[in-house]
Amino acid sequence: MSILFTFPGQGAQRAGMLHALPDHTDAARALEEASDALGQDVQSLDDPAALRSTVAVQLCLLIAGVAQARVMIAEGHGPDMVAGLSVGAYPAAVVAGALDYADAVRLVALRGQLMERAYPTGYGMTAITGMTQRALERLLAQVNSPALPVHLANLNAETQMVVAGSDAAMHRLATLASENGAQRCERLEVAVPSHCALLDEPAAMLAETFATVAVRAPRLVYLSSSVARPLYDGSRIAADLAGNMARQVRWHDTMRLAWERGARLAVEMPPASVLTRLSCALFAQGIAVSCCETARRDLGVLVERERARA
Repeated sequence: MSILFTFPGQGAQRAGMLHALPDHTDAARALEEASDALGQDVQSLDDPAALRSTVAVQLCLLIAGVAQARVMIAEGHGPDMVAGLSVGAYPAAVVAGALDYADAVRLVALRGQLMERAYPTGYGMTAITGMTQRALERLLAQVNSPALPVHLANLNAETQMVVAGSDAAMHRLATLASENGAQRCERLEVAVPSHCALLDEPAAMLAETFATVAVRAPRLVYLSSSVARPLYDGSRIAADLAGNMARQVRWHDTMRLAWERGARLAVEMPPASVLTRLSCALFAQGIAVSCCETARRDLGVLVERERARA
């Protein structure tokens, strides 16, 4: 039996998310270290105005994930494996011991800047619920074009996908999807077209910076949601982190892999419960919870109970 920590990506952000972190020395230290790495007070990044920036959103998700995980580890409730969706892979790598936190802060700031510069306006992501991958791909073939690009970006669940592309293409696709049985089409709070070939160039630029950063073999099991498999080598984790902005997210397959490898308790780091809802079906005989909806004491009880079953 294993404990899995999951780390969310863009779209999960909430105003005040850094101010809502536990009142704990390790959370405070995570904020201080990030501020030192950036040369500014990171608690200025989580107000509604600041969160309009891709850079601020990604930094907040990194910092919140590392801070919460550190608190749980300090209290003896750490994970056996980690997985992150999109930018969530960075706090996962930090918690696994593969990447230094200060390096992660600087890399995520650059990541957000590169993505934002590539597509400052007119692009984003849309979640489509109630369609299979095959059905959605048929509609994508009708819409996608050089003038109106839109791509399948996230395979989050059997009937929950995310597409990325231009606003016009996503609007047309959402209309077609609704006409063909989709239950819901929701434009996400993401201002860039992540996890598709539109970000190949920024990913290549980020990879150049990764060449100057030490990435080590992880101390815990690090599950890549880009390839839905564990990665054990530092160079492969570096390539995974640098390139994941331009690769599909295979979250459903990654959670199935975690279950097959023995995970029975999945704990989602702040600030939301998006991944918990996506994991519930696969963890139907286990437990999936989020830190933002579960008291710290109860999280500890769940971890200790799972440890006792091992």
